[in-house]
Amino acid sequence: MAALRSLLASRLAVTPLFALRPVLLPLPLSGLAATPRAALHASAPRPGTRVALVLSGCGVYDGTELHEASSILVHLSRGGAEVQIFAPDISQMHVIDHTKGQPSEGETRNVLTESARIARGKITDLAKLRAADHDAAIFPGGFGAAKNLSTFAVDGKDCRVDRDVERVLKEFHQAGKPIGLCCIAPVLAAKVLSGVEVTVGHEQEEGGRWPYAGTAEAIKALGAKHCVKEVTISFQHPERHGGPLAPPCCPAGGAQSVCVMGRSTRGGDASIISC
Repeated sequence: MAALRSLLASRLAVTPLFALRPVLLPLPLSGLAATPRAALHASAPRPGTRVALVLSGCGVYDGTELHEASSILVHLSRGGAEVQIFAPDISQMHVIDHTKGQPSEGETRNVLTESARIARGKITDLAKLRAADHDAAIFPGGFGAAKNLSTFAVDGKDCRVDRDVERVLKEFHQAGKPIGLCCIAPVLAAKVLSGVEVTVGHEQEEGGRWPYAGTAEAIKALGAKHCVKEVTISFQHPERHGGPLAPPCCPAGGAQSVCVMGRSTRGGDASIISC
Protein backbone atom coordinates (compact mmCIF):
# COMPACT_ATOMS: atom_id res chain seq x y z
CA MET A 1 0.00 0.00 0.00
CA ALA A 2 2.88 2.35 0.72
CA ALA A 3 4.14 1.84 -2.83
CA LEU A 4 0.65 2.58 -4.25
CA ARG A 5 0.35 5.77 -2.21
CA SER A 6 3.78 6.86 -3.42
CA LEU A 7 2.81 6.24 -7.07
CA LEU A 8 -0.47 8.19 -6.74
CA ALA A 9 1.30 11.08 -5.08
CA SER A 10 3.83 11.31 -7.89
CA ARG A 11 1.08 11.21 -10.55
CA LEU A 12 -0.95 13.94 -8.85
CA ALA A 13 2.13 16.13 -8.50
CA VAL A 14 2.47 16.40 -12.29
CA THR A 15 -1.24 16.37 -13.26
CA PRO A 16 -2.43 19.76 -14.67
CA LEU A 17 -5.21 21.48 -12.76
CA PHE A 18 -7.63 21.40 -15.71
CA ALA A 19 -7.82 20.01 -19.18
CA LEU A 20 -9.19 23.26 -20.59
CA ARG A 21 -11.83 23.18 -23.32
CA PRO A 22 -12.67 26.20 -25.51
CA VAL A 23 -15.50 28.14 -23.85
CA LEU A 24 -17.02 31.58 -24.26
CA LEU A 25 -15.68 32.84 -20.94
CA PRO A 26 -12.51 31.03 -19.85
CA LEU A 27 -12.32 30.55 -16.09
CA PRO A 28 -9.49 32.27 -14.19
CA LEU A 29 -6.93 29.83 -12.80
CA SER A 30 -4.63 32.10 -10.86
CA GLY A 31 -6.48 31.59 -7.58
CA LEU A 32 -5.89 27.84 -7.44
CA ALA A 33 -3.04 26.29 -5.46
CA ALA A 34 -1.06 23.59 -7.24
CA THR A 35 -1.77 20.87 -4.70
CA PRO A 36 -3.31 17.39 -4.98
CA ARG A 37 -6.45 18.75 -3.28
CA ALA A 38 -6.80 21.53 -5.88
CA ALA A 39 -6.33 19.01 -8.69
CA LEU A 40 -9.15 16.85 -7.36
CA HIS A 41 -11.51 19.74 -6.50
CA ALA A 42 -11.49 21.91 -9.60
CA SER A 43 -14.85 23.60 -8.99
CA ALA A 44 -12.90 26.40 -7.62
CA PRO A 45 -13.34 29.26 -5.52
CA ARG A 46 -13.18 32.39 -7.71
CA PRO A 47 -16.28 34.24 -8.90
CA GLY A 48 -17.06 34.42 -12.60
CA THR A 49 -18.52 37.20 -14.73
CA ARG A 50 -21.73 38.48 -13.15
CA VAL A 51 -24.59 38.56 -15.66
CA ALA A 52 -28.14 39.83 -15.20
CA LEU A 53 -30.73 38.01 -17.32
CA VAL A 54 -33.96 39.98 -17.77
CA LEU A 55 -37.10 37.99 -18.61
CA SER A 56 -40.52 39.14 -19.81
CA GLY A 57 -42.77 36.21 -18.90
CA CYS A 58 -42.93 32.59 -20.01
CA GLY A 59 -43.90 31.72 -23.59
CA VAL A 60 -42.94 33.07 -26.99
CA TYR A 61 -46.24 34.81 -27.83
CA ASP A 62 -46.82 36.62 -24.52
CA GLY A 63 -43.49 36.44 -22.67
CA THR A 64 -39.90 35.21 -22.98
CA GLU A 65 -38.96 32.78 -25.76
CA LEU A 66 -37.90 29.74 -23.73
CA HIS A 67 -35.42 28.37 -26.27
CA GLU A 68 -33.53 31.64 -26.29
CA ALA A 69 -33.55 31.96 -22.51
CA SER A 70 -32.37 28.38 -21.97
CA SER A 71 -29.67 28.67 -24.68
CA ILE A 72 -28.33 31.80 -23.01
CA LEU A 73 -28.29 30.09 -19.62
CA VAL A 74 -26.47 27.06 -21.02
CA HIS A 75 -23.72 29.13 -22.64
CA LEU A 76 -23.29 31.37 -19.61
CA SER A 77 -23.04 28.30 -17.40
CA ARG A 78 -20.40 26.75 -19.65
CA GLY A 79 -18.48 30.00 -19.50
CA GLY A 80 -18.47 30.05 -15.71
CA ALA A 81 -20.66 33.15 -15.39
CA GLU A 82 -22.68 33.90 -12.28
CA VAL A 83 -26.24 34.57 -13.46
CA GLN A 84 -28.99 36.37 -11.59
CA ILE A 85 -32.45 36.40 -13.19
CA PHE A 86 -34.79 39.39 -13.05
CA ALA A 87 -38.26 40.34 -14.30
CA PRO A 88 -40.57 43.29 -13.65
CA ASP A 89 -43.38 42.80 -11.14
CA ILE A 90 -46.14 43.90 -13.54
CA SER A 91 -49.15 42.40 -15.29
CA GLN A 92 -48.77 40.91 -18.76
CA MET A 93 -50.38 42.77 -21.65
CA HIS A 94 -52.52 39.67 -22.22
CA VAL A 95 -52.32 35.86 -22.01
CA ILE A 96 -51.99 33.72 -25.14
CA ASP A 97 -53.24 30.14 -25.44
CA HIS A 98 -50.19 28.69 -27.17
CA THR A 99 -52.14 25.70 -28.53
CA LYS A 100 -54.33 28.10 -30.52
CA GLY A 101 -52.16 31.19 -30.86
CA GLN A 102 -55.05 33.27 -29.59
CA PRO A 103 -55.66 35.40 -26.49
CA SER A 104 -57.27 33.71 -23.49
CA GLU A 105 -60.16 35.99 -22.67
CA GLY A 106 -60.49 37.04 -19.04
CA GLU A 107 -57.18 35.53 -17.94
CA THR A 108 -54.44 37.63 -16.35
CA ARG A 109 -50.87 36.76 -15.35
CA ASN A 110 -47.93 38.49 -13.68
CA VAL A 111 -44.62 38.85 -15.56
CA LEU A 112 -42.46 38.17 -12.48
CA THR A 113 -44.53 35.12 -11.49
CA GLU A 114 -44.47 33.66 -15.00
CA SER A 115 -40.75 34.34 -15.45
CA ALA A 116 -40.11 32.42 -12.23
CA ARG A 117 -41.10 29.26 -14.14
CA ILE A 118 -37.96 29.62 -16.28
CA ALA A 119 -35.85 30.67 -13.29
CA ARG A 120 -37.07 27.68 -11.23
CA GLY A 121 -38.29 30.18 -8.67
CA LYS A 122 -34.95 31.90 -8.13
CA ILE A 123 -35.85 35.32 -9.48
CA THR A 124 -35.64 38.96 -8.37
CA ASP A 125 -37.83 41.99 -9.04
CA LEU A 126 -36.27 44.06 -11.84
CA ALA A 127 -36.61 47.14 -9.64
CA LYS A 128 -33.67 45.80 -7.59
CA LEU A 129 -31.28 45.37 -10.53
CA ARG A 130 -28.30 47.75 -10.46
CA ALA A 131 -25.59 47.91 -13.10
CA ALA A 132 -22.96 48.36 -10.39
CA ASP A 133 -23.64 44.78 -9.23
CA HIS A 134 -23.20 43.10 -12.63
CA ASP A 135 -20.78 42.96 -15.56
CA ALA A 136 -23.41 42.56 -18.32
CA ALA A 137 -27.16 42.38 -18.93
CA ILE A 138 -28.96 40.15 -21.42
CA PHE A 139 -32.55 40.40 -22.64
CA PRO A 140 -33.86 37.25 -24.42
CA GLY A 141 -36.48 37.66 -27.13
CA GLY A 142 -40.09 36.60 -27.30
CA PHE A 143 -43.07 38.89 -27.78
CA GLY A 144 -42.97 39.72 -24.08
CA ALA A 145 -40.21 42.19 -24.90
CA ALA A 146 -42.63 44.01 -27.21
CA LYS A 147 -45.75 43.52 -25.06
CA ASN A 148 -44.63 43.55 -21.43
CA LEU A 149 -41.24 45.27 -21.31
CA SER A 150 -42.57 47.84 -23.78
CA THR A 151 -45.68 48.67 -25.81
CA PHE A 152 -43.89 48.21 -29.15
CA ALA A 153 -46.31 45.46 -30.26
CA VAL A 154 -49.21 47.92 -30.35
CA ASP A 155 -47.57 51.36 -30.56
CA GLY A 156 -44.56 50.75 -32.82
CA LYS A 157 -42.15 53.70 -32.90
CA ASP A 158 -44.39 55.60 -30.46
CA CYS A 159 -44.04 52.87 -27.83
CA ARG A 160 -43.29 53.30 -24.14
CA VAL A 161 -40.65 51.21 -22.37
CA ASP A 162 -41.13 49.95 -18.80
CA ARG A 163 -39.42 52.45 -16.49
CA ASP A 164 -37.13 49.86 -14.86
CA VAL A 165 -36.18 48.40 -18.24
CA GLU A 166 -35.28 51.92 -19.43
CA ARG A 167 -33.32 52.61 -16.26
CA VAL A 168 -31.37 49.34 -16.51
CA LEU A 169 -30.49 49.87 -20.17
CA LYS A 170 -29.27 53.40 -19.49
CA GLU A 171 -27.28 52.36 -16.42
CA PHE A 172 -25.41 49.58 -18.24
CA HIS A 173 -24.88 51.78 -21.31
CA GLN A 174 -23.51 54.68 -19.28
CA ALA A 175 -21.20 52.26 -17.44
CA GLY A 176 -19.90 50.91 -20.77
CA LYS A 177 -21.03 47.39 -19.86
CA PRO A 178 -22.27 44.90 -22.52
CA ILE A 179 -26.00 44.58 -23.18
CA GLY A 180 -27.23 41.48 -25.02
CA LEU A 181 -30.54 41.71 -26.90
CA CYS A 182 -32.17 38.72 -28.64
CA CYS A 183 -34.65 38.67 -31.52
CA ILE A 184 -37.17 41.54 -31.07
CA ALA A 185 -35.48 42.92 -27.91
CA PRO A 186 -33.16 45.36 -29.79
CA VAL A 187 -36.18 47.67 -30.13
CA LEU A 188 -35.83 48.37 -26.40
CA ALA A 189 -32.35 49.80 -26.85
CA ALA A 190 -33.39 51.60 -30.04
CA LYS A 191 -36.10 53.41 -28.10
CA VAL A 192 -34.17 54.49 -25.00
CA LEU A 193 -30.54 54.83 -26.19
CA SER A 194 -30.24 57.68 -28.64
CA GLY A 195 -28.45 56.84 -31.88
CA VAL A 196 -27.61 53.28 -30.86
CA GLU A 197 -26.56 50.76 -33.53
CA VAL A 198 -28.47 47.46 -33.44
CA THR A 199 -29.56 44.60 -35.68
CA VAL A 200 -32.51 42.29 -36.11
CA GLY A 201 -30.84 40.50 -39.02
CA HIS A 202 -31.96 41.50 -42.52
CA GLU A 203 -34.22 44.26 -43.80
CA GLN A 204 -35.94 42.10 -46.42
CA GLU A 205 -38.22 39.15 -45.70
CA GLU A 206 -36.41 36.87 -48.22
CA GLY A 207 -39.01 34.15 -48.68
CA GLY A 208 -39.76 33.60 -45.01
CA ARG A 209 -36.21 33.54 -43.75
CA TRP A 210 -36.60 36.86 -41.90
CA PRO A 211 -40.36 37.13 -41.20
CA TYR A 212 -40.02 40.15 -38.90
CA ALA A 213 -37.70 42.13 -41.14
CA GLY A 214 -40.12 45.06 -41.04
CA THR A 215 -38.95 45.73 -37.50
CA ALA A 216 -35.78 47.18 -39.02
CA GLU A 217 -37.78 50.09 -40.42
CA ALA A 218 -39.30 50.76 -37.01
CA ILE A 219 -35.81 50.75 -35.49
CA LYS A 220 -34.76 53.43 -37.99
CA ALA A 221 -37.90 55.43 -37.19
CA LEU A 222 -36.85 55.35 -33.52
CA GLY A 223 -33.64 57.14 -34.47
CA ALA A 224 -31.35 54.12 -34.18
CA LYS A 225 -29.08 52.74 -36.88
CA HIS A 226 -29.95 49.29 -38.19
CA CYS A 227 -27.11 47.04 -39.37
CA VAL A 228 -27.78 44.12 -41.70
CA LYS A 229 -26.12 41.07 -40.15
CA GLU A 230 -25.88 37.35 -40.72
CA VAL A 231 -25.69 35.07 -37.71
CA THR A 232 -22.10 34.36 -36.69
CA ILE A 233 -20.57 32.64 -33.69
CA SER A 234 -17.30 33.67 -32.08
CA PHE A 235 -15.25 32.04 -29.35
CA GLN A 236 -12.69 34.84 -29.16
CA HIS A 237 -10.98 35.27 -25.81
CA PRO A 238 -12.81 38.05 -23.94
CA GLU A 239 -9.66 39.74 -22.63
CA ARG A 240 -8.68 40.66 -26.20
CA HIS A 241 -11.78 42.75 -26.69
CA GLY A 242 -14.04 45.11 -24.76
CA GLY A 243 -14.24 43.16 -21.50
CA PRO A 244 -16.08 40.03 -20.40
CA LEU A 245 -18.78 38.84 -22.81
CA ALA A 246 -17.78 41.39 -25.44
CA PRO A 247 -17.82 40.13 -29.05
CA PRO A 248 -14.82 40.66 -31.37
CA CYS A 249 -16.20 43.88 -32.83
CA CYS A 250 -16.28 45.67 -29.47
CA PRO A 251 -13.62 48.36 -29.12
CA ALA A 252 -11.04 47.98 -26.40
CA GLY A 253 -12.63 49.00 -23.14
CA GLY A 254 -16.13 48.44 -24.47
CA ALA A 255 -17.13 52.02 -23.70
CA GLN A 256 -20.65 52.99 -24.76
CA SER A 257 -21.15 49.66 -26.51
CA VAL A 258 -24.36 47.72 -26.95
CA CYS A 259 -23.87 44.08 -27.86
CA VAL A 260 -26.77 42.83 -29.93
CA MET A 261 -27.91 39.26 -30.33
CA GLY A 262 -29.33 38.36 -33.74
CA ARG A 263 -31.36 35.28 -34.63
CA SER A 264 -31.78 33.57 -37.99
CA THR A 265 -35.20 32.00 -38.34
CA ARG A 266 -33.62 29.26 -40.41
CA GLY A 267 -32.03 26.98 -37.83
CA GLY A 268 -32.76 29.33 -34.93
CA ASP A 269 -29.10 29.99 -34.06
CA ALA A 270 -28.30 32.97 -31.88
CA SER A 271 -25.08 34.63 -30.86
CA ILE A 272 -23.66 38.03 -30.00
CA ILE A 273 -22.84 39.52 -33.36
CA SER A 274 -22.46 43.30 -33.29
CA CYS A 275 -21.91 46.42 -31.22
